[in-house]
This record gives sequence, structure tokens and C-alpha cells, in this order.
Amino acid sequence: MVYKNFSFSTPFLRGYRELKIPIISADGEPVWPEMFPITRINEIRDMVGTRYFSAQMMLDFIAPDRARLDPDALHLYNGEFDARTARIGNTKITGATIYWDPSTGHKNSDGSVCVLLYRDDKNRCVFIHDVLYLLVSDDELHPLARQCDTVLNFMAHHGIRRISIETNGIGNALPEIMRDVSTHRNMTITINRITNTKNKETRILDAIEPILTSGRMYAHVRIQSTPLISEMLGWAPIGGGMHDDGLDALAGAICAMPIPVHPTGFNQKLFSANTDFKI
Repeated sequence: MVYKNFSFSTPFLRGYRELKIPIISADGEPVWPEMFPITRINEIRDMVGTRYFSAQMMLDFIAPDRARLDPDALHLYNGEFDARTARIGNTKITGATIYWDPSTGHKNSDGSVCVLLYRDDKNRCVFIHDVLYLLVSDDELHPLARQCDTVLNFMAHHGIRRISIETNGIGNALPEIMRDVSTHRNMTITINRITNTKNKETRILDAIEPILTSGRMYAHVRIQSTPLISEMLGWAPIGGGMHDDGLDALAGAICAMPIPVHPTGFNQKLFSANTDFKI
């Protein structure tokens, strides 16, 4: 418990003192063990991440512009998703998302990036399983259709038929183009249109940082050969001209509604109500 003399500039608060009671005392003990035992406190820290926990529970504010995305905090793995068991290694997967943050795909434009994300909702972990950076030739007459074809290959390879597409700007036309291309390929897909209104830096920070800093973000080793790692190294919440399109797509994938995942041998149980009763 800390009292501090505080000279407020607002006249009606002049003379008041500030009281701070962090959830954990200076000797490392919970200050309200009946409501927040140490196990519950650790759960909260794992859920919200280091910076939010420090600000909200320890009353020690860390400015957003000091936040960074450290790729060394990623847990790397090299296993593939097993559809028969719905597992990656020993981890049971409960959901999957393919998210596309599009652009023209030309060399000097913003990045056009598609992310495949698996989820383990029991342990609140995410798995960055694959990332596709799309590039098309500047001479390509139909750059969006070409990208749609590549994304459909990506979806087919991973056995997923639903995709979330960010429809801000150029993405507004993509769902119809995507449907046309998939129809010509006799491939049935479902498209979820996403419209973002938040500032990009805020989206990235709020979605990625809590999971990354709490040790719940995993990445397949193939991600190391994509620009995503260098984007993490160069990213800052205040912007600065660094490429962050992969991070933006990753943030979108984290926030998007996932497809429920079950083992391929999973059979839904049918229940019938007992109607043999008298009123």
C-alpha cells in the first residue's frame, strides 16, 4: 500500500493523496488472497500479457510506444497438423482461421498476406502454421484474380474451405472475384468479409502482444523463412514506415472467428427429446 503526496493541477483535487494497492505486494504475496490467490493472478497475467498486467493489476503503467514484438518469444515447432486426430504434436487443436489482408501484390505496393492460424482454446494458445506473401508481376493484367488462384491453392493444400478477407479498400472487390475463380475451379468455399476501423498499430498491439508476451504464441519453423520475423524485429507502435502487412494479417487472424476443428473421425451425437409425458 502506497500513499503519495500528489500536487494535482486541477483545483478541486489539490491536496488529495494518491493510493496504490498493487495486486501483488512488494514481498511477492497477493494482497487479496480470498479473491485473487496466486494461481488466479498467474492466470490473469497469462491471459492479458505483461504490459496490461503491469498497468491494470500492478498499477505501473508502461506506455504503448515502449512495446515491442520480440520474435524470440515465439515457440517454434516443426510438426504438421494431423486432421485424423486434430492435433499438432500432442496439442489438441480446436479452431482454424485463414485470413487474407490483400493488396495489388505488386513489388512496390503494400504487402498482400494470407495467414493460416490454428488455435488451442483450452490453453489459449495460437499456432502460426503458415504465412503466404503474394507477389504478382507488374505486367499481370488481372493481379487480383491471379492472387485468388494462389490463395485457393493455399486453402486446398491445408484442407480449409473458409477464408476471412479484409475488405477495406481494394479488398472490397475480392469476395466476388474469389467466388468467380473458385467456381471455375469447381471449388466450394465460404468467405467471411472483415471491415477494420481500428488504427493498424493498435490492432497489431492489442491482438499480438498479450499472447506473445505471455508465452502462448507458437510458430512453425517455416515462418522463419518469411518476412514476418523481420517485421516483428522492426515494428514499433508509433509506426515509422516499416513493413507490417504480415503482422496486420496475423492480428486479423487472431481476432477472426475460427472454424471449429474436430478429428476427421468425429461424429456428432444426436439427442432426441423424451416426449412421453403428460401435462
